[in-house]
Formats: sequence, C-alpha cells, structure tokens
Amino acid sequence: MPSYLIHRFLRALVTVAGVVTLVFLLVRLIPGDPVEAILGDEASPEDRQAMREALKLDRPVAEQYLSFTKDVANGSLGFSFRKRSSSVSQLILEVLPSTLYLAFAAFLFAWLLSIPLGVLAAAKHGKLWDSIASGFAIAGLAIPNIWLGPLLILLFGMHLRWLPLPGDDPNTLAAIVLPTITIGSALAAILTRQTRAAMLESLSQQYTLAARARGLKPSTVLFKHCLRNSLLPVSTVGAAQLGALLSGTVVTEKIFERPGLGSLFIEAFFARDIPVIQGCVLIVAIFYVLVNLAIDLLYMGLDPRVRLT
Repeated sequence: MPSYLIHRFLRALVTVAGVVTLVFLLVRLIPGDPVEAILGDEASPEDRQAMREALKLDRPVAEQYLSFTKDVANGSLGFSFRKRSSSVSQLILEVLPSTLYLAFAAFLFAWLLSIPLGVLAAAKHGKLWDSIASGFAIAGLAIPNIWLGPLLILLFGMHLRWLPLPGDDPNTLAAIVLPTITIGSALAAILTRQTRAAMLESLSQQYTLAARARGLKPSTVLFKHCLRNSLLPVSTVGAAQLGALLSGTVVTEKIFERPGLGSLFIEAFFARDIPVIQGCVLIVAIFYVLVNLAIDLLYMGLDPRVRLT
C-alpha cells in the first residue's frame, strides 16, 4: 500500500510538471503583443522597450520558463502585467471563493436532480418517465452553456422577471440560480444516464432477484439493494466531472457578469496579461489532477484489488 501511494503521488507530480510546461508553451502561442495591449498604439518605441524590459519579455524563452517555474514553486505564480503590485496568486485567491461557490452549487444541483431521475427511469424502464429522463439527458448534453445561459436569462429574467438579471447584486441567493442551472445541467444529464444504466444492471443481478424472492418491498429492493450498489460508479463519474464544472465557469461567469476565475481569465486574455492567464489555466489543471488523485485513493480504499494494479 505505501508503494502504491508513493507511486501515485509521483505520477501526480510528474503530471503537474508536464502541465506547467504545457501551459507556459501554449500561452506563448496567443496572438498579440502584451506591451501593445498595455500601452496602446500611441506609445513610443522607447516606452515599449522599457515596458518590455520591465516585464522581462526581452529575456530568452528558456529564462522566462525558469522564472515561471520558480514562481509556481514559491506559490506566487508571478506578477500581473496590468496590476504590477499584485501577485497572480493574490488575484486568484480574491475571486476563487466565488467560483468554488458556484461550482459547488452546480454540483449539488446536478446530484439532487439526476439521482432521483435516474432511479425513476430505471424503475419505470420503457415507460413515460424513462423517456422523459432520456430526453432530459440528451438535451442536457446537446445544449451548450453559451446558448442555455442567455435562454434562461430571456425566459426567467426578462420575460417572467422571477430572477435577477446579469449585473444585479451577485451575492444574493436568487442570483446564483440561473448560473447554477446553466453549469449543472450537463453534469445532471451525465449522472442521469449513468444512474439509469447502473440501476438497470443492478436490477438484473442475482442479489436483486433473491431480495425479491424473499418478499421484500419493491422500494426496499430498489433503494437498499440496487441504489447502494449503483452509487460507486456514479460517484466516480460525478467526481471526475468536478474539473469540468470549474472550467465551465469561464463562460458562465462572463454571461452572468459574475466575479470569479472565469471572468478574471477572460479579462486577462483580452489584455494579454500572460502571468494571469497562465495562473488561471494552471489552477484549473491542478484541480483536475487533484480530483483524479482523490478518486484513485478513494477507489483504493473501497476496492483493495486496485492496490495490485
């Protein structure tokens, strides 16, 4: 077991090192000059050169990479080109709670909707509720956030006036409803399909037939014997989608004009603020790695056979 843990942690560290390198290289492919984005077209060549030197953009790429890895290692992630006195980690920490709050709300919404719907679809297999659940799953996967968000705003914000519009106070409970539905609908669709499939498989197992033969109530068989055994694969899929939820906030926060990691990334992208872009992408990528590591460790605890692989 200790060797498996060490091996898994080392793999995670190698993955993070690869992500750091990939993020550094990909950000350099973004078109546009950061100096021009900061100073504008009217700046003199002398001012441009001075700014380029101040931002260390005149250094060789290898030197910039070493500087970036040092910033990652000390946790600062460098300093913003636009806000020179603020480190990237400070800027991210200011907005990260809002993003995590939204991601957690979407995660909760997806679970509360998908589990009952998936169980109902399996229990009513081939009937109306099964068709409704399948239709919801298809729609949830087919409709992108960038289309669903504005549609919800038009319907519930502008037409019915039930919920706040983008730009209103984002700290109210009502203000998070539409962004939560926008982000969580895709995950709810995935979990509904997964729950339905796992439940149908459980319903056909010998232990389910034996429970029915003992005269147990249908609800007891469904929830105590089938649902409990179906939750492990569903939980694995749900946990693996946590990273997707975090990255999904990039578009949704901009649509609903909410502060957060997504809004910070979009602003940095258009301003060519390279350190902030790198930091935002890196945080999401590391979150993915940590979630996968947590899933592996959870599986190892639940299934001892994993330690042998």
